[in-house]
Amino acid sequence: MKSKELTDFTQQYRSLIEQYLQQYLSSLTGNPYLIKAMSYSVMAGGKRIRPLLMLAVCQDLGGKITKGALTAAASLELLHTYSLIHDDLPEMDNDDLRRGQPTNHKVFGHAAAVLAGDALLTNTFAWLASADLQPTELLKMVEKLAQAAGAQGMVSGQMSDILGEKKKLTLAELQRLHQQKTGALLLYACQAGTILAQADKKIEKLITEYGQAFGLAFQIYDDILDETSTTAALGKQVHKDQAEHKNTYPGLLGLDGAQVSLKKAINRANQAVSQLQQLGYDCLLLKGMLGYFAI
Repeated sequence: MKSKELTDFTQQYRSLIEQYLQQYLSSLTGNPYLIKAMSYSVMAGGKRIRPLLMLAVCQDLGGKITKGALTAAASLELLHTYSLIHDDLPEMDNDDLRRGQPTNHKVFGHAAAVLAGDALLTNTFAWLASADLQPTELLKMVEKLAQAAGAQGMVSGQMSDILGEKKKLTLAELQRLHQQKTGALLLYACQAGTILAQADKKIEKLITEYGQAFGLAFQIYDDILDETSTTAALGKQVHKDQAEHKNTYPGLLGLDGAQVSLKKAINRANQAVSQLQQLGYDCLLLKGMLGYFAI
């Protein structure tokens, strides 16, 4: 169950993130069809977990959520949306439904979907670089985001996911894959929050532990929902992983084993929160966000 603090925080800042995204997309000039395709996927809804996680870390650590912080947070949603557009392509996960609507390539065509993703990825960094933050903060965030999104992070995980369809991965290999594909951007969100809050190295280490555990829990939970939920509830096709011969936690560990692994990941995140609380941070938002993984 969500705490009142988290509910109020989510309502306030999700609304602001939506406003920032809409204003940014409306300000773009260029080919109208391209911008329409970009906007279609960005504004299709979603929980906005990554930007909210960044802002939650910032606030829980005593930082101020400024316009610059909101820009940094919202820019991350552009990059996340690019990854979804490309993931849905037939060459990747071959999905027809995303957030309850036809996927981008089903509406605009394959070429436009590829280009919309390319533009969102590139514009992420342009928008982030324009944020009203200290140059040293921006430089750190740009570097960490590029690492999280590129060949050392998300894209590497996507490649491992595709190649893994042809074989059965070990648990260690599966964890490494998802640490990159799913976990890297969630970890970046947490690290960016520490940069915004100007946290010291000790705090950054604990937040990193939280972010790594959160990312692992996020993927295990997603795999469990693919097995147990419905298309109507998730807004995307379920039971796709097995059909596409994907390596998943339920597939490797069984559903019960996956739920045990989820609880272990949540416990790891809670341990990091407890250590932060011992240092004087209430961490109500970070603790509350772990309620996302209700099973």
